[in-house]
Order: sequence, then structure tokens, then C-alpha cells
Amino acid sequence: MDRIIRSKNVFTAQDGIDAARELAIAIAGDRIVAVGAPDDVIAAAPAAAPVVDYGEQFICPGFHDAHLHFFHTSVGSSPYMLMDMGTSEAALVQHALEFSQDLPDDAWVVTQGWRDYRWDPPEHPTKASLDTAFPDRPCVMYSGDGHTLWLNSRALEALGVTRDSEPPAGGSYDKDANGELTGIAHEAAAMQLLPRCLEWLGEDRIASAYADQMRRMAEQGITSICDMSLMPMPGCDFIRDDVYDKLQAAGKLGIRAHLFPTLLDDQSRLEELQTRYANNALLSAPGFKQFFDGVSSEHTAYLTEPYTNPRFPGDQGRLTVPAERMRKLVLAAAERGHTVRIHVIGDGAIHAALDIFEEAAELYGLPQHGHNTLEHLENLLPEDIDRLRKLNVVASSQPCHITLDPGGPERDLGLERSRIMWPFATYKQRGIRQAFGTDSPITAVTSMNVLYTAITRQDPKSHWPEGGWLPSERIDAATALRNYTLGSAYAAGDEQNLGSLEPGKYADLVVLDQNPLTIDPQELQATKVQATYLAGNLIYER
Repeated sequence: MDRIIRSKNVFTAQDGIDAARELAIAIAGDRIVAVGAPDDVIAAAPAAAPVVDYGEQFICPGFHDAHLHFFHTSVGSSPYMLMDMGTSEAALVQHALEFSQDLPDDAWVVTQGWRDYRWDPPEHPTKASLDTAFPDRPCVMYSGDGHTLWLNSRALEALGVTRDSEPPAGGSYDKDANGELTGIAHEAAAMQLLPRCLEWLGEDRIASAYADQMRRMAEQGITSICDMSLMPMPGCDFIRDDVYDKLQAAGKLGIRAHLFPTLLDDQSRLEELQTRYANNALLSAPGFKQFFDGVSSEHTAYLTEPYTNPRFPGDQGRLTVPAERMRKLVLAAAERGHTVRIHVIGDGAIHAALDIFEEAAELYGLPQHGHNTLEHLENLLPEDIDRLRKLNVVASSQPCHITLDPGGPERDLGLERSRIMWPFATYKQRGIRQAFGTDSPITAVTSMNVLYTAITRQDPKSHWPEGGWLPSERIDAATALRNYTLGSAYAAGDEQNLGSLEPGKYADLVVLDQNPLTIDPQELQATKVQATYLAGNLIYER
């Protein structure tokens, strides 16, 4: 036995146990071997087993970010990308110009975070301002919602995009009244271009950024992630297994990573990863990821009825993958026993995805290993909520998305539809398994913000609105913690090994200086991670 960890406040995250208790956790190797009353656990252990006593401090399973994009999270926190929303087009361009002065000579100027609907004035940008600032250097601005690129003429030229270029299916290039490119690329077009905009980084810079980000995750008490593909088409999916392998070989892999590559006709990418990581405790490839629609703020999320503020008659968004194409892909994966996680935001996309999962279950049964999962599912049809439970589909949400666009749901969807968004309390009442994450870099990887926003439904920065947005959907701290640990393990298809403090599971846990179950939720963001354990090893100590 390697060590025993004890505290008067241990939350195991097991279903049905909502309180913290005085417990001891015995660890041997990378696994928990016993959990129980401290006197009993210590008496059953070898006399030489060291005991770490955390007193009144709070212990729970390590946090698990069920949906992020680790490449962009890591690079976005490195010196090579500017993370900035900007207050206006001009302000962001100026900040990018200042940022570019310290970049390597071979670097493109890359930013992430702009949201034109939150600018003053709220106007769509064009390449003109970028061309003035960067006449000779490629510049690409990646939007805050992760679905749009804003490029200058030099970048378009380097990428070979002209006014006559045909965008890929599910994507588009904006043009002005004269048919000239404005520099804006949406959805599949943006995602096809983005990997080429970042080729200059090279593997060594990326590996360094990954290692640095893993250390920051440990400081947040995050021990596991689901690294989600960002590409709905063949090509670079931004799942950099080569970088993970390089760090593991060097003894620098500081997180448990579940990799979800893009679902394509050729399923060999996933199956090769599954073979390679069959006996790897830290790396796995549980299933596939695909995109079915876009985002409401850009009117690319697919709705059953038009937007309340349509930009043209019949404006109800669009599917990024035709429904029959998605059906073919998901059924083929189900036939081979693979789970799928689908990006769906609008009620039309959610409904169509559930139809496909239902057909897959009728043909092949529910997955024997893992769980199909819907990602984001922001705006649901009321009747589809119970279908999630019926089909054993995990609802994977990102609480900090709730307040990204104050007033946006009411503006785009109207009052009636906006009342059925991110219904965390309803999910709990209906017995639907939930998983929590950040969708980083769309929102920051800050564990206390995830919990705070889920519990209060208030913005983690402005604390808007008072009482919370749709306060009837607030959840208690125990539910939020369980969603962020055990629920995320379900989304990763690894609840047998992760997500709760039980014998036989991996010894991944976090120690906090306050008990989230008993403090005022408004004090939650002040809670500090005191220690983080991954596979029984102390990887962070405050």
C-alpha cells in the first residue's frame, strides 16, 4: 500500500450519496483499494503505510472536463496565440498588432475569441481592417464560438482561397455586393482552413504548450479530459495523439486523456488508436465525434422553426452534415460497436440526432461499452428530454455557455423557446445522466467557474443576472460535482474506472480548502485547490 488519504469531508460522488463524510482512502499503485471509516482502513493497512491527513479540507474525485479542444486550449494559452474578444473590430486589430511584435518571424498572427455581437458597434468585421494592419503577414482571427474565421488578404492568398473558390459542404465564404471575399469563412469552410493556418507551429512548440497546459489543469484539480475533434471532415482533426505519445514517452503526460476523433466512412483512425492504447492507463480512444449544426448566435444552429429575428425568410439555420449522411455514419459506427458524440445546439438538430440514435438502438441495441452523447444541446423540444433517458444518451453541457451571450437566447429564439435551455434541474428530475465541461477555448478551463455557473446560473465574471438566468434550472452543489466527475466519466465511457471514489477505480482526486456542499455558492469561486492526485501520484500541491 502506497498511502492512505483521510479527511473529515470526503465526497465520493457515488449516486445517491450527496453529503461529505469522514473517510479514509487507501491507494496501491494507481488504484483505490479501500474506502471507509479511517480507523478501519488504517487498521487493515500495513503499519508502514503513510497516512496523509487533510483534516477539515474537502476531498472529491478529480474533475473531468467532458468536452474541450486541447490543441486550441494549449496553444491559446501559449505565447503563439492571442486570446481576446475585443471591444470592437478596431480595438481587437490594434491589440493583435501589438501582440504580433513578439512573434517568431515564421509565425502567422492568430487570435481567438472575437464575438461581433458583443462589440460596440455590433458589426460583422471584414478583411479591410486586417489588411491595413497586416499588409504582408498572414492574419487569422478565430471566433469566440469556434465556428468562424476572419482572415486578411495575405492569409487568403497563402491558403489559395479566391472569389471563385467553392466552400466544402456545410461551409461558406462571405462575399460583398460585388462578389468579393469579405474575409469571413463559416463552419466547415473555417474548419477546413484552420489547420493550415497553424502548420507553422511545429510539433516541438505544440508539445511544450501541451505540457504547460497540463500543469495548469492540475492547478484546477482537473485530472481527466475528453479531447474532442474539431473537424467535421477528413483531414486534421486536431486530436494530436502524436503529441500525447511524445509527452508520455518523456514522462511528462500529466492528465488522463480520452480522445474522440472525427466520425468518417473510414473508421480506422479510431480503431488504430484503440489498438494502440488498449493497455494504456492514461490514454484512450472511447469513440467518435461529429458535428450536426452550428451555433445560435450566427443562426447556424438548426431549428425546427425559424429564428425569432430571421436574417431572411425561413431562416432556421442548417445542418452541417445532411441528415441521411449523419444517419449512415452513426449506423455504421453502431454496427461496429462504437459510440458517437454529436455536436447539436438547435432543437431540429437534437431531434434528428435522437431519431438516428433510436434507429441505431433498434438495429444494434444500446452500446455495450460507453454511451452515445449529445454535446451542447442548448435548445430542446420538450418531448425530446425524456428521449434522452429512454435511449441512455448522456447530456454533455458546458455551464459557462449559459451567460456567454446575455439576452441572446431571447433575441434569437424568443421567450418561449429560450425557457427550455440548459435544463440541468429538469435533467436531474427526469433521471438523465449529465456531464460537464468547458468547451475550452470557448470558455476558460476554470473548475470553480463550471461549478459556480451550474449552481447559480450566473455569469462567473459579472455575476449576472441576480438570482440566475432561468433560476428554476439551478442545481445543488452535489449534483454539479457529480456531473463534473462521475457524469463526465460516463461520457468518456469509463465510469467503471473513473468518476467516483470507490475501490477498484483510479486514484484520481482533488483536495479543496472549502466544502462546496456547505458554503454559500457566492463563495465558491474563492475555493482553492490544495492538492491534485493523478493515478495515486501527487501532481500538484498549493
